[in-house]
Amino acid sequence: MIILLMFLILFFLLVIGVPVAVSLGLASLFFIVVEGIPNIVLLHNMVNGINSFPLIAIPFFILAGHLMNTGGITNRIFDFARSLVGWLPGGLGHVNIGASVVFAGMSGAAVADAGGLGNVEIKAMKDAGYDTDFSVGITAASSTIGPIIPPSLPLVIYGVMADTSIGQLFVAGLIPGLLMAFSLMVMVSWYAKIRNYPKDDHFNIKVLWNTFKRASIPLLTPVIIVGGISTGVFTPTEAAIAAVAYSLFLGLFVYKTLSFQKILKVSQETIETTASILMIVAASTIFAWILTANQFATFFADQLLSFTDNRILILLIITLLILVIGCFMETIAAITILVPVLLPIAIQIGIDPVHFGIILILNLMLGLLTPPVGMVLYVLAKVSDIPFERCVISTAPFLIPLVVVLLLLTFIPSITMWLPTLIYR
Repeated sequence: MIILLMFLILFFLLVIGVPVAVSLGLASLFFIVVEGIPNIVLLHNMVNGINSFPLIAIPFFILAGHLMNTGGITNRIFDFARSLVGWLPGGLGHVNIGASVVFAGMSGAAVADAGGLGNVEIKAMKDAGYDTDFSVGITAASSTIGPIIPPSLPLVIYGVMADTSIGQLFVAGLIPGLLMAFSLMVMVSWYAKIRNYPKDDHFNIKVLWNTFKRASIPLLTPVIIVGGISTGVFTPTEAAIAAVAYSLFLGLFVYKTLSFQKILKVSQETIETTASILMIVAASTIFAWILTANQFATFFADQLLSFTDNRILILLIITLLILVIGCFMETIAAITILVPVLLPIAIQIGIDPVHFGIILILNLMLGLLTPPVGMVLYVLAKVSDIPFERCVISTAPFLIPLVVVLLLLTFIPSITMWLPTLIYR
């Protein structure tokens, strides 16, 4: 009963707009006070929650993404993607997706993708005569590729919470991320056919080579990160530091687009973002400890398995639950709350923790495209200067291919697990 009251308090606080970290902390404090547990337990668990070496990767990946954005890398990526796939029907729609795939290997966050590339992509598509709704919809949908293709901030958080190899999670995200891109490109091709969207330009090998040369050095970023991790040259945390060093090298010495003032500004933004994420992780740690100590995960698993022992039905129930929670809760908070509850069930029915991590993150990415939270939609509403409600309607059709990919990944584990098994097992 007290656990139920704790959940009700948490969701009430979230609904009335209390910050996620504060909501988690107050709900946990309620349980501790009612049960008469010493308050020191609260502080002890919160400190232990963020005393983790892999979490050091978070500020460095955030900083690397900010440096890439501020250093003007996005325009080079967009131009290269334009010359690579712009000749296809609905050219700039494909360019939008291609640029997101490349940028995903640098930022690791959907909101960073939407904010960094969104302005460039939407303006170019409007200038070329594309409908605003289509431009916003494909920009929003393609931004969800960012946290699936490595590096990925949500996968780092999941890896820490689930005590699972972050390197394996990163490698596992490669094929699903590319599959998401392919499904969205199929959707763009369909739109191009029924709306008669133009090709951006004819394929030109000389233009492709020139834009590749301009973007070649930034394109090495995902190669350095993924290659370094998969070959064992460095850990995911060390890869994040390498990404920052490489971004600084590009901005200061190669393109000379970074100044002391810009570095100071992005450093402040990184500190603010990191602080908010770590506060959520710290508060959710005590929340997860309460659930674990009271065997809530076991209770929930028993209830679910008493309802059905059909593996497919259980997976569908878990997927639906994550989708619903993702609509109402910020991604990092959702990961920290859901993992202690759902991962034991997933393991019990034979799902690999790496496979479950990809399913979980993709589910939550769909939540970024749905109200009422929908952070990507809020960012694009500001970037495109159209109402939030219109962004929701524009993005809705692009949820179809992403849901199809989600179902494929859920029920065909080999799509996700082939690369991790090949490299690590």
